[in-house]
Order: sequence, then C-alpha cells, then structure tokens
Amino acid sequence: MNSLSASKTPNTLRMTVRDLNLFYGNFQALKTVDLPVQANRITALIGPSGCGKSTLLRCLNRMNDLIPGVKVTGEVLLDDQPVYGSGMDVCLLRKRVGMVFQRPNPFPLSVRDNVTFGLRVAGVFRQNQLQEIVERSLRAAWLWDQLKDHLDSPALALPMDQQQRLCVARLLAVEPEVILMDEPCSALDPIATGKIEDLMMELRERYTIVIVTHNMQQAARISDVSGYMLLGDMIEFGPTDSIFTNPADKRTQDYISGRYG
Repeated sequence: MNSLSASKTPNTLRMTVRDLNLFYGNFQALKTVDLPVQANRITALIGPSGCGKSTLLRCLNRMNDLIPGVKVTGEVLLDDQPVYGSGMDVCLLRKRVGMVFQRPNPFPLSVRDNVTFGLRVAGVFRQNQLQEIVERSLRAAWLWDQLKDHLDSPALALPMDQQQRLCVARLLAVEPEVILMDEPCSALDPIATGKIEDLMMELRERYTIVIVTHNMQQAARISDVSGYMLLGDMIEFGPTDSIFTNPADKRTQDYISGRYG
C-alpha cells in the first residue's frame, strides 16, 4: 500500500511507550516514561534543554543503539510489535519510523539521487518506477514545481529550507509510517520555518508525526497533543490546547509561562 495515500483512523495508537527507562552508563536520562502516539496526529515533545526529549524520540526507532553504553528497559510498541524485541529488524524499523534531523543533511549528490538513494539500497532500479517516486515524493514535500527542471543539480546548492524539505522527500520515498522530527526548524529563518510547519500540517493527513521542539509557539501552532518533559520525566501529556491553556501540573505552568527553562 502506498503510504502517500494511506492513513489510519484518528485516535488509533500507532506507537506506545510504557515504563521506558534509558541509561547512558550510570546516568539515567529517561525515567519510567509513558507516551501514546496516535496515528495521523502531530505529537510535540517540549521541555528545557537536557530534559530527555531527543533521547525519547530516538528510542522510537532505536537510534540510541548507536551510542556505546546505552541501556534501555521498558517497552516501545509499533502497531503492537515490540520495537526492542529480538525479532525486530532494525533496518526495517528505521524505514518504517524515519527521522528528520535538526540540520538538513542532504547527501553530496544530485536532487534526484538524494530522493532515490534509499530505493536503490532496497533494490529498486527500474527507471520509470524511480522517476514516478521522485515526482511523487517531491510533490509531497512541496518541491516539485521548484526543482522539476533541476533534478540533476547538486542538493547542497539548495537553500536551507529546500534542503530540509528534500530530506523529507528522501524519507517519504521509502514509504515510512511514522516521521520523527528532531528540532527540524532550528537552523531555519522564520519564513522557512513557516514552510516546514505548513508541510507538517499537510503530511499529518497521511503520516504520524512526532516532533521535538524548543519553540513553544511552534508546538502550540502545529501539534495536536504535547508532552512536557523535565529531567527525564514525562511531567504532563495531553491535548496541546489543554497543556498550554490549563496545565494540570505547576511545573508545566512554570515552563509555559517562562518561569522555568
């Protein structure tokens, strides 16, 4: 099934985190964290620097496995399948749960080759199929009209916001189910940030998105649900409107009002 047109019923849990603990050596970075990730929703993780937001995000596709000395306990489920189970194919997991990083990281290749890179690794070589996916992915990232005549131009020559959207297109080409975004606008100016936010709102119709952001205004603008984290704990989680207008925990109120962090 083509994920560019696929969606799940709203309120369906796409991913579930239960009692998650993570240690970097002797340091505990996450403390018994729970997180429900609803399909076709934008979930924002907010909180001060060092609170565990990005660490939690990387647990969803096991990117923390790449860090020596990491120990994880608890449970992460993707459609009820244990992410940390012995039968999980980590390469397949990272295809299903893809990530967009803080700074755009296009490969030093052409626009076309960036989009098709993952497909070629997966053994897709038919030119007509590749061309179809390039167009479809660039359209989904709102880049086709700007780049359709420049597919063989170097990706690194693009403006920063187009580089970031190209990274999204590269991800969409391999048909993920969940998109993780780790501060995707931190290196962009306000106009470029607006373009990425508009893109996320569009992609939400077909994908499940989890974003880490320091920008509380951004979380308020684009997310459906938010989780406030502090010192490795999930302090409060719920509908974004409630989190920002009527938080249940004083620590959340202090952060939202600027008295902490």
